Amino acid sequence: MSIWDRLKKELIDIVQFLDDSNNTLVFRFERFQNEIKNGAKCVVREGQAAVFINEGKLADVLGPGTYTLDTKNVPILATLLGWKYGFESPFKAEVYFVSTRVFTDQKWGTMNPVIVRDAEFGPVRLRAFGTYTFRVKDPGTFIKNVVGTDGKFTIDEINAQLRNTIVSQLGDALGESKIPMLDLSGRYNEIGKFLGDQVRPEFDRLGLEVPTLLIENVSLPPEVEAALDKRSSMGIVGNLDQYAKFQAAEAIRDAAKNPGTAGTFVGVGVGQVFGGMMQQSAGGAAAGAAQASPPPLTAPIFLAINNQQQGPFDVGGLVGKVRSGELTRDTLVWKQGMAQWTRAGDVAELAQVFGAVPPPVPGSPPPIPGR
Repeated sequence: MSIWDRLKKELIDIVQFLDDSNNTLVFRFERFQNEIKNGAKCVVREGQAAVFINEGKLADVLGPGTYTLDTKNVPILATLLGWKYGFESPFKAEVYFVSTRVFTDQKWGTMNPVIVRDAEFGPVRLRAFGTYTFRVKDPGTFIKNVVGTDGKFTIDEINAQLRNTIVSQLGDALGESKIPMLDLSGRYNEIGKFLGDQVRPEFDRLGLEVPTLLIENVSLPPEVEAALDKRSSMGIVGNLDQYAKFQAAEAIRDAAKNPGTAGTFVGVGVGQVFGGMMQQSAGGAAAGAAQASPPPLTAPIFLAINNQQQGPFDVGGLVGKVRSGELTRDTLVWKQGMAQWTRAGDVAELAQVFGAVPPPVPGSPPPIPGR
């Protein structure tokens, strides 16, 4: 150091720090051999605190304002230096300017998943990230417990420690909050407040505080998210059978618009779905037909026409009698196994006979029996 530089520093009687870096937490004011004139001015701006260290011990902490360094304004330091006995020579002391403003937009996030036990899904691995703000609440504690003798202490030197402190408490916060996993996205504010309460004691020991802690996202492993997506899709689809039929119908429509692929029916997959659908439909139709069809005619039928017994007749003969009008539902009939003569309309086997004959043409004369 040149003689001129040494003299300039000795002539300076203003102790101050103007921060142009925007990330400095602590700056040590440098003087030649740390000598400060008695009566010098100390300027502490808003968002700053000045910490005086004498012989390695914390002497005074000054808030915002302009101070004359004498026995009136720094009584503790004056007592240590013996100014009360009229000591007027320069004194030696280290002055650290501490930024007390709020540092915003600090990032935090989990490098590895945090395992949380969920009441519905059991153990689940979660990742989370967000932002937080912090400030120096107690400059003396921060100097003693964190900075030490570092002449320029920046955010980068402590950011990783603060981030790890938040992440270390994330598992406890998620577990103790008892919030179901599926409800996490709607309760980020509540979780952030709970997490801020969890980390506060750790920050207090460093002389810091966290005014704001925000959670931007809590994410699940990809395979769990895929399973949840499938579960949500099933809930939206509802009736899977109806959905499959709808999908097949859509495929048929698309195939009809493209003659080149209509013959192959848009691939084997759609063909399989449609084939299964048709098989189910055919099975259902066959079952319905089986239920609706009357039992077959097992024995020839005798008819009572004009109080005379006629027959026996098979199905073809009975149809002819119905066409001629001789056989109606009120005609008495009998077959082997029947105890007595019964109305034709009450015999189940004859339903097919009456159903095989169309009704008369409107306006035509009624059939003449025997013709």
